[in-house]
Amino acid sequence: MRIAAIDFGGTSVKIGVFDGLRLVAVEEAPIESGRVDLDSVARSVDSLLTGVQPDAVGVAVPGIVDETGNRLLAAHGKYADLHGVDLPAWSVGRFGAPAVVENDARAALIGEIADGSARGARDAALIILGTGIGTAAVVDGRIVRGSHGHGGILGGHVTVDVSGPRCMCGNIGCAEALASTWALTADALAQRIALGPGLSDRLASHGSIGIRDLVETGDEPESASLLDRYIAAWAAAIVTHCHAFDPEVVVVTGGVMRSAETILPSLRESVHENLWSSSYRPPFVVPDDPATSVLRGVATLAIDLDGSKTSEGKS
Repeated sequence: MRIAAIDFGGTSVKIGVFDGLRLVAVEEAPIESGRVDLDSVARSVDSLLTGVQPDAVGVAVPGIVDETGNRLLAAHGKYADLHGVDLPAWSVGRFGAPAVVENDARAALIGEIADGSARGARDAALIILGTGIGTAAVVDGRIVRGSHGHGGILGGHVTVDVSGPRCMCGNIGCAEALASTWALTADALAQRIALGPGLSDRLASHGSIGIRDLVETGDEPESASLLDRYIAAWAAAIVTHCHAFDPEVVVVTGGVMRSAETILPSLRESVHENLWSSSYRPPFVVPDDPATSVLRGVATLAIDLDGSKTSEGKS
């Protein structure tokens, strides 16, 4: 079965072609200001398919998917061009193939359960630490969606500081507003945080800074303090997710995990220390190939569009 998978990510669009669940080709293209040209995406899919029509298409989007699983309803500040577009209808019209649409964090968790770091887990939680903070959960083998598509995916928008800044989502003191790549650059440019000379130089040179920059300038007190604050915010979000869904394993992924050897031990320790006293302390796992988790997840869903295979995580 030939599957085309499309991942509309925070800073790029990834496209993969699968033979069953085996990834045979992949391509990535940056996006400008969160805008996307579906015709250009379709041409890239055609190029990777090399003249073969897909049997099905999987599409991942960074926001709320409607109850019918057809459209992106909301993604703050991203992909306005996709809001309300019937993506399965687009797929049928463009590729002659049915399509499934899913939130990217849910897709990443489905991919890791189907063929990755959480293989076979019946109860699992995931957090993506990167441009923003994404989350997802599987309970008793079923992906959590809720009655309006919001279930499990807003763990980055739990309040971790009631006196914190207003997030772009409208809430106060969200983990994402305090400890994400976009927040780091925004706070640095607005001079709301103190930067050491090394981090200041990186900001001046590139116009933005990321978590890797904090790690690499960790000998500066300012960077070390910021990284400690970020780890505390991430841990608070994970603790809330664990209290809500009681997972047997926590998948930690995203661009931040390029520095896993520095961050993961402290993050795990903080979560385990702050969980409810009788709570299970779940192991933390990092995907071997986090860049393809989402693609593998929507490919898994696309193989079974009617949702009959509960082992693949689709409800």
